[in-house]
Amino acid sequence: MDVKLKPRPLETHVDWLHDDVQDESRWTLELTDDDHRELDRALKVAKSHSDSLLDIGLAQFPLENFAIKLKAIECDLMEGRGFVRIRALDSGRYSDDDLTMLYWGIGIHLGDPWPQNHYGHVMGDVTDQGKALDDPTIRGNEIGQVGLDYHTDGADLIGLMCLRSAKSGGLSCVANVVAIYNELVKTRPDLVAALYEPLPYDLRGEQAPGAKPFYTFPVFTEHADRLFVRFIPQYIYASQRHAEAPRVTPVVREALDTVNAMARDPRYNVYMDLQPGEMQFINNYHVLHGRSDYRDDPATGHKRHLKRLWLATRYLKDRPERFQRRVQSHWNNTLSVSKIKPADRPH
Repeated sequence: MDVKLKPRPLETHVDWLHDDVQDESRWTLELTDDDHRELDRALKVAKSHSDSLLDIGLAQFPLENFAIKLKAIECDLMEGRGFVRIRALDSGRYSDDDLTMLYWGIGIHLGDPWPQNHYGHVMGDVTDQGKALDDPTIRGNEIGQVGLDYHTDGADLIGLMCLRSAKSGGLSCVANVVAIYNELVKTRPDLVAALYEPLPYDLRGEQAPGAKPFYTFPVFTEHADRLFVRFIPQYIYASQRHAEAPRVTPVVREALDTVNAMARDPRYNVYMDLQPGEMQFINNYHVLHGRSDYRDDPATGHKRHLKRLWLATRYLKDRPERFQRRVQSHWNNTLSVSKIKPADRPH
């Protein structure tokens, strides 16, 4: 988009606010007995083929009626509300590895896995990994106990599945960035225009050898009448530690802070308390996500631990060049699975 053009409203059909989604049943798919049986059969097929997630594709995790439900979810993620909770896999029946395989199987029916870091992790762990908060290479999935501000990740769809919940806190929250964008188009088009400009993002030390330690990317992109969003203020501000990175201007700071404040406004968001076996999938371009702070108690099995998928949806046929798959090519050299052991189950 030519940023000299006046910003215009986009995708107003998904301008939901909190009051529109406060009824959890509207965005929660409750698994039926038939769903459980079908998933269990698919798990058996997958495990007869391999114990490695990397060996399991659609043919090795066959679904029939449940695949139809997932197709409807995929459509709603891209054309509707933009988020869903699936409740719940039987965490008492299955091992952590089996739960992860079931989650992988559901995920690959929604999209193709993307690597999430320079290790090539296509299945990630979101748990306290003992990193110091002042570590300049730290990423959100490695930080424990503290809340995370609203942000996006690096793929079309983001999935989370809970293996362990925290002792207290750790609520997952989502905010409608399309509604925020359209409101700002009406009230502060100057801020919207500022966020159409390419901005620097810190690469957290995960750049290719010899490459710059930051990349540039706009927060808002218009393409084929759709809104695409890359909103990670923490990485934008962190880029300023590199002398060669473009400086963040006062108007950009105001724009970032305004979007962040609106995302925290209860009118634009909804919270959910993911319990073991529950999954959340979101459209990364329409929905910002974050979490509240929390307290772990590993001695009793309460150490918050989520598994994470980044997915490329097969629904979206046209996207901006910057949002094409596998932009970070060096992340794809060796695909792997993160294998951080969860705490013992609560007792």
